[in-house]
Amino acid sequence: MATAVLTPDQLDGQAARLHDTQAWQQIVTGWEPSAPELSPASAPTPVPARPSDWRSLLSVPVDRLIDDTVRSLPAPPPHQRPLPGRLGAMLPDRVHLWRRVGQSDLRPSAHLGHARQILVEWGWQNTPYRLRNARGARCVCGAMVSAHRLGYGSLDTVDRAGAWLITELRAQGWPGLIGPWNRHPGRTAADALALFDATIRRASLAGQ
Repeated sequence: MATAVLTPDQLDGQAARLHDTQAWQQIVTGWEPSAPELSPASAPTPVPARPSDWRSLLSVPVDRLIDDTVRSLPAPPPHQRPLPGRLGAMLPDRVHLWRRVGQSDLRPSAHLGHARQILVEWGWQNTPYRLRNARGARCVCGAMVSAHRLGYGSLDTVDRAGAWLITELRAQGWPGLIGPWNRHPGRTAADALALFDATIRRASLAGQ
């Protein structure tokens, strides 16, 4: 079964390969459209508008403004089952595979929200090349793998969520993969949660 062999390092590599594709770059370069700026010389002369002419003051159609506003809202949280407790956190993830039965797929932003909750409830760790530590705490990629095995998102969704994380890291100036970022000296749990928050917002703005 494919889910039994997915590891954080595999997720990291797959997400990086997806991020580097031309198709993904087209997605992320167009995720936040804006109206072109006008130079002072080319700007039109202001004309007093009557109340009925307010639409003429807009640089984009009203329908697009509404659509952009809706897309900027956070992804609605899906119906959640409680995470297994501390003992469940320390058990191998394959023990939780039954929880995938009957679960529908999610948007990447929703999957990232579940992964973030895993870090909050089970803890964050940065032991090199380990899915969890003795207490059951996860790294960033480990939290995403665990969220998948708990039923929150398909493998394709996990890959796309990882690509969004790498996109956010690139925007913050990090050139490498997620794992080395997680293991970087001085990294904290607060940094990991902030990365999830920023990535969830970025993916949500893109409608994903």
